[in-house]
Amino acid sequence: MKAPRRRGLGLRSALALVVIYGAVTLWARSLSDSMLFLPDYGSRVEPAGAVRIDVGEGIAVSAVYLPNPAARFTVWYFHGNAEALGDLTPRLEKLRELGFAVFAVEYPGYGASGGVPTERSIYAANRAALAYLRERVHVPPEKVILYGRSVGGGPATEIAAKENVGGLVLESAFVSAYRVMTRWPLLPGDKFRNLAKLRDVRCPVLVIHGRADRVIPCWHGEALYAAARGTKQHLWIDTAGHNDLLEWAGDRYGKALQEFTGLVAAPSGHGTTAIQ
Repeated sequence: MKAPRRRGLGLRSALALVVIYGAVTLWARSLSDSMLFLPDYGSRVEPAGAVRIDVGEGIAVSAVYLPNPAARFTVWYFHGNAEALGDLTPRLEKLRELGFAVFAVEYPGYGASGGVPTERSIYAANRAALAYLRERVHVPPEKVILYGRSVGGGPATEIAAKENVGGLVLESAFVSAYRVMTRWPLLPGDKFRNLAKLRDVRCPVLVIHGRADRVIPCWHGEALYAAARGTKQHLWIDTAGHNDLLEWAGDRYGKALQEFTGLVAAPSGHGTTAIQ
């Protein structure tokens, strides 16, 4: 008489787990964008010299281009989830000082840009921005180094997996959006699946991450580095968190980018490098 009762309890427990899993999945899908994108935390000021790029459906996003006649490559910078172009001037100027021309595009719904931020809308905006960079600024993809910081690693990796770009830099990026919370791939419908897309990236890759990062722990950066194929470098900053990496990195940051530029210029070079 006990066996049927145990089977009944087991079936009810299994059903409860299915219901809970389904509820968590629906919750993740319905709320993930509001947790992933935080446009209200970024500046709403459009920087001087910004241009508007039409992304379709009556929506335009803001972009800036900082020329550098001496540059061999243009860095296309993809910002984090709580910042916009109005917050980026010091970072973009730093990249230009390191010898690059610099391009940056706001995500839809951020700063002065129209639209709503979603994974799909960001990809669409970046397709339009890539065409603008190639046709209006006359910079071909192979002369572009994509640089994704934090959530910006998602759109940067998406382009690198599909275009013949010069290089890809991932700073404080995640393996995928949901796994920042779950660590393991537990839920369907994950977003910005960077780890999986790296198998299609053929350009040199530089991964930078702070070992004291509590927002996106360093194991994400280590996993991304391990998954990158071909020529790659990494820079781990022991004392850096998520938002203070440049301060802790000091001169090592510029050294890392300069060494990486050498790999981009000659991508048949050495396969892996740890930058000290």
